[in-house]
Parts: sequence; C-alpha cells; structure tokens
Amino acid sequence: MKLTNKHNLPEPVVKALTRNEYTRGASNRSITQLIDSPRIRILRQEHWDDMEEDVSEKLWAVLGTAAHKMFEDTAEGQFISEERVFLEVEGWTISGAIDVQHVEADGITIIDYKTCSVWSVIMGKPEWERQLNCYASLVRRSKNFPVKSLKVIAMMRDWKSSGRESDYPPSPIMVIDIPMWSEEEQDAYLNGRVHLHQQAEFDRLVGGNLVSCSSEEMWEKPAKYAIKKKGNKRALKLYESHGEAQEALQPGQLIEIRPGERTRCAANWCRVNAWCDQYQNYITEPVDE
Repeated sequence: MKLTNKHNLPEPVVKALTRNEYTRGASNRSITQLIDSPRIRILRQEHWDDMEEDVSEKLWAVLGTAAHKMFEDTAEGQFISEERVFLEVEGWTISGAIDVQHVEADGITIIDYKTCSVWSVIMGKPEWERQLNCYASLVRRSKNFPVKSLKVIAMMRDWKSSGRESDYPPSPIMVIDIPMWSEEEQDAYLNGRVHLHQQAEFDRLVGGNLVSCSSEEMWEKPAKYAIKKKGNKRALKLYESHGEAQEALQPGQLIEIRPGERTRCAANWCRVNAWCDQYQNYITEPVDE
C-alpha cells in the first residue's frame, strides 16, 4: 500500500504511526478477516500495491494498539493476556488474538479491549457480538474447555462528562456484556464464514464473480421518501417506499426523494471502491421510484 503524508507530519510521528507489529501467525485467516466481507478482502489482496492511505488515518488504530499494550503486562494469575489461539476449520488454520482470558474452574470469560466512540456503546456494534462468539468457538474447541461469558472493555475516545442523556455512558471506560450464542450457533457461524471465504477464493480463481457485500457490510442506509408542504424544507414524515409516500400524499404536498447511501463504500473505508464492480454499478444506477 502507498502511504502519503498530506499533513506534513514530522518523521518521528510518521514512524510511530506506520510501525506495524501485527501478525496472524501461521494461520490462513484470522477471525477479524472472516467476519468481514470476502469481496473486500480479496480486492485488497489484488490491488494492495495500488491502494493509498494517509499516515494521519492510522492515528486511532495506533492509539487502540497502545491501549492494548498498557493493559497487557497487568494480567497475572487467572488472567491470560494476548494469546493467539489456533484451530483447524474446514481445512484452514484459523486464529484469533484474545486480549484477555479469565480462567476459572467452571469456564473462561473472554475479554476484548475496544477503543471506540460513545455512539458505538449507545447503539451497539453487531460485529463485536460476531467476533467474540467466534473467539468463544475458537477457544472452546482448541482448549476443550467451556467459555462461560463474553465481555468488551470499551474505551470511548469522545466521551464527555457533560453527557446528560439517560443512555449516555457514565464513564469513559466501561465493561459491556456481549450476548453469547449457543455452542451450536457459534460453531455453525464460524464454519459457515470459513466456507464462504473459501468459496469466494475458489470462484475468483476460476474466473467467477465475487460474492457481493451485504447491506450491513456496506453500512447501507436505504433511500427515504419525504412528504413536504410545497415551499417548506422540513419533512412532515419519512416513508420507506415511494408507494407508501404516494398513498399518504395530500393536496399541496410533494414527495422528495432522499437518496440512500452505502456509507462504507462512498467514503471508501474499504479502500477498494475504485475496483469494486458492485459499487461502480450502484453509483450509475438510477434511483427507483
């Protein structure tokens, strides 16, 4: 990947931001790769040398890594810190770096550190649930020992003491319980993700189409249909479809289409929208009415 320094950061800062000690060990794929889109992963592999990123965009990831390091040396006794666990699944070696395992006689509690926004805590992040349940499958099957609970230590970089909403986090660092699936659900999901990624790689190898990203993987916001009084900017009501809005339309009102957006694609958070036929076709399609 090509790194830029558009904001003229000094060399020591650039070196700190570009230091990369990550490794998934001797594994085919990591859990974080498996729970994400196979299309994005494959396009990144194919266009890695063409991709571009500014060093300033690495700040939050580096600070997240620093937070992990801060806690890493404090685990002792019943706590295992930063262990990478491996498991054979569908012919692939899968790995996951578990931040903390609290080992007790009746099972293991898996703890994951997250540097995030307040909004992530208020709204919840489905990918946290998927990731930690995959970790549970990985740990249980590799160690033949039960996992009894899942937790995230959320460190909110934008927390303010002036937050007054009832659901606003009371502290900038919180322990969040993550819903734990049944063992059957955990194993089926992990095995299914491995199969999905394997099939995507095979399809690409033989010249087939890449599996499409899901709406959730694209962070898609659907189009809305606003009913407004003529001459007013504010909408009276938003509807999910043009037909619903048409049925509710009254004399002196009009329908305004508020286009949807595939946020991850549009902002190029995936880094590969220029080479993604799914996104390129989407931005040239007319809006349905």
